[in-house]
Amino acid sequence: MPELPEVETTKTSLAPLLKQRVTAIQVFQPKLRWPMPDDLGILIDYTLQDVERRAKYLILTFIPRVKLIENGQNTIEHRRQLIIHLGMSGSLQQHSLGTDKRKHDHLIITFDNDGIQSQLHYHDPRRFGAVLWYKDYSTKLLDHLGPEPLSEDFDTDYLYRLIQRSNVNSMSDKTTKQRPITRAIKSVIMEQQVVVGVGNIYATESLYLSAIHPATPAHQLSYEQISILVKHIKVILQRAIELGGSTLRDFTVASGQTGYFQQTLNVYGRQGESCPHCDTVLDNIKLNGRASVFCPLCQPIL
Repeated sequence: MPELPEVETTKTSLAPLLKQRVTAIQVFQPKLRWPMPDDLGILIDYTLQDVERRAKYLILTFIPRVKLIENGQNTIEHRRQLIIHLGMSGSLQQHSLGTDKRKHDHLIITFDNDGIQSQLHYHDPRRFGAVLWYKDYSTKLLDHLGPEPLSEDFDTDYLYRLIQRSNVNSMSDKTTKQRPITRAIKSVIMEQQVVVGVGNIYATESLYLSAIHPATPAHQLSYEQISILVKHIKVILQRAIELGGSTLRDFTVASGQTGYFQQTLNVYGRQGESCPHCDTVLDNIKLNGRASVFCPLCQPIL
């Protein structure tokens, strides 16, 4: 499944299409995780203004080619936004005009840049992705999400207080406490309501570098340990973005390139091999049905 770094890399790769005009929309298979809207054709003659990422969702903003600002109306009223999710195996790839449609190309958007046309193909063999109108699905898909891991909102104070369920009441300056989170720390940092985009690969690697056993009850971690973990989550995700993602078998970005972060993995997918630090044989446990490779010596259970 494309993770946050892969989606961020895809977002960056779409930059050449900004300010280009949509000239054609072709839908070949609308039955994805949710049905594709049947009115995507209204985007013809709109211009791609912006591409954003929220968690693992891409948000594409289109505006009319001629801005409609009449009688005090704001252009925002006329913009249209798409939410795109790549699902398990989806990708967005740019091709020259006339490129043959592949078997699993479900949507092709044609863009014009001063007479030079190109095509953006949404390719999804497993059809678990989505192409939806933002106005119809943003509340359902986005409103419950936690902070972005590379933002200032995700810091040691935030994660520690969330795990310990310690909140300061701004009206009385009193600290109110609920029962702390006792679930495994790996499960906690993979919850989208806690922080978005920390998938299995990046959670496994972050915990290894932090010397934290993945099954450690979250509330047993000290403030210092949480600080180290937050730092490694940020560093690993930023590094993965710079290297183009972890390069899953069936994932490529819009330019057709693949990432190289997988070549730098320390423990993920390496059960039975030697720990890069101490040569202990790497072990594996299942947490919430997901493989969790760790070093028994470097990451002792508390």
